[in-house]
Amino acid sequence: MGWQPATDDDVVAGRRARFVVAPASTEEVSSVLRAAAAEDLAVVIRGGGTKLDWGMPPGRLDLIVDTHRLRGVVEHAAGDLIAVVRAGTPLDELDFGTQQLALDSPLPGATVGGAVAAGTSGPRRLHYGTARDLIIGMTVVRPDGAVTRSGGKVVKNVAGYDLGKLFAGSYGTLGLITECAFRLHPVPPARAVVLRDAPAAELGALLAAVRAEQVAPSAVEINRIGLGLGTVAVLVEGTAEGVRDRAARLEKCLSGSIGELPPWWGVLPWPSDGVGLKLTAALSGVPSLLAAAPEVTIRGSAGAGVLYAHVVEDIPETIALLRAAAGRAGGHAVVLTAPEAVRPHLDMWGPVPALSLMRRVKDRFDPGHRFAPGRFVGGI
Repeated sequence: MGWQPATDDDVVAGRRARFVVAPASTEEVSSVLRAAAAEDLAVVIRGGGTKLDWGMPPGRLDLIVDTHRLRGVVEHAAGDLIAVVRAGTPLDELDFGTQQLALDSPLPGATVGGAVAAGTSGPRRLHYGTARDLIIGMTVVRPDGAVTRSGGKVVKNVAGYDLGKLFAGSYGTLGLITECAFRLHPVPPARAVVLRDAPAAELGALLAAVRAEQVAPSAVEINRIGLGLGTVAVLVEGTAEGVRDRAARLEKCLSGSIGELPPWWGVLPWPSDGVGLKLTAALSGVPSLLAAAPEVTIRGSAGAGVLYAHVVEDIPETIALLRAAAGRAGGHAVVLTAPEAVRPHLDMWGPVPALSLMRRVKDRFDPGHRFAPGRFVGGI
């Protein structure tokens, strides 16, 4: 393991690093971070590199710690439905046979650690939950190089602080995740997808019809491209007989049809150089959120109140409109990504009521503010 000079490809949200290092174990990570702390180096963690343009550019960047060598399954306890996975492992490479880590990633090539750190999830969060719900234990290396472990390898283990919930969605600002212990789920023997195309204005009523049918779907997704037709897609999983019954009920209540997962399923709606937002809302508020900006492309987990929007025109004004609508609907609007030229002119995070608490947590874990400085909400 050696520190290498950074190249033009070693960039985070437009800011180039000075050095890159790729440790292969928790012990090597600890050694790297102790050395970085001694030299007061600013550090950003890189997994698959799929979300490096999310958030704000780091205020300074000396060292990228690349996790691609922290790879592989440490343990799979099939009888306990548990797996321990290294953080640099790509999610789409995980294979547990008749069991699964039910954590969807909207970005091919995303790693376990990156998905946890950025708090990403996909369509099946409705049924299985997010990374915060699936993590039962975690190993992290703090900015000073100290190794900390929490949780364990059984679902009911509650030893120590719940670092999983603290680090999930922290954008790599508190430390480096090296291993995660997850609860697994059986792979369901059957599944079906029921789809219905409808005018965009009717999507809210269709979503209400799905909820009223009480068929326990694994995912309820929508895809609305501007003012044209939208699509509702509902995934049901389980036994063959149960899936047939629930799919038939959905066909009837939606006046839809059984088909395949559509190509947009679980895919973020913006291009690599687009402005992308994450919108959340209470389920009852999803229709009003959809109606707030009818010309905007919106896609995502309407059944869980988590949507993604691609904003093209009147960007600051449209973001403000969506943020206000999300607030009225009981949620929030966050700008995940925007081009370099646009990002400085946007309020990426919006109001954050718990900001003072988050700053105290940052001060406790990273008193020198060297980990991804300025990347997260409120300049954390």
